[in-house]
Amino acid sequence: MENGAAQPVIVAIDGPSGTGKSSTSKAVAAQLGLSYLDTGAQYRAITWWMVTNGIDIQDPSAIAAVAGKPEIVSGTDPKDPTITVDGTDVAGPIRGQDVTSKVSAVSAVPEVRSRITELQRSIAASAVTGIVVEGRDIGTTVLPDADLKIFLTASAEARAARRSGELKGAELHTTREALVQRDAADSSRKTSPLAKAGDAVEVDTTELTLTQVIECVVTLVEEKRAGK
Repeated sequence: MENGAAQPVIVAIDGPSGTGKSSTSKAVAAQLGLSYLDTGAQYRAITWWMVTNGIDIQDPSAIAAVAGKPEIVSGTDPKDPTITVDGTDVAGPIRGQDVTSKVSAVSAVPEVRSRITELQRSIAASAVTGIVVEGRDIGTTVLPDADLKIFLTASAEARAARRSGELKGAELHTTREALVQRDAADSSRKTSPLAKAGDAVEVDTTELTLTQVIECVVTLVEEKRAGK
């Protein structure tokens, strides 16, 4: 491995839920010695704070008014990514159904997005060896100058099957409907919608195992590093 002196590489991985984005991003970062940032967790964290503090999720102006209050700190070790809000570890609570059902509404508020985007850019800028940043608008909005942009896709059926596997026996149909609704909400919001950057490499994971997806992305990153 002669990449000890390689330039820091910034990799943006976008795509909807259930495409293997988190597992792939973490594994690629760990394998290549890069930092890792789960931007979705940051939106979940600010949503958790809003819910915990009784902010009316149906009122964008109420959300906007307090968007700057919570202190969100993301650990960037791919083997143990941490996230705290005002010093409280929220890695568990942010995955609960209550937060999951409200995160799209909170994420759509422009003040929330600008606050979190700023946070994400500063984390990426300070990653010494480089970083894998995963989310929904990284290649288009957060890091439009990323060295490599990847957009993961998969059929709604494949994504629902993976997600319902994670959810332990959740009904496939319900899961698929929820994913389709979430995609629609994230793709149609006015501020930084879920979208594929024009210069992103699309990887359809429907027929691939997680190992194959990871191998594919590692190869893309290594090619990008070699070509610098």
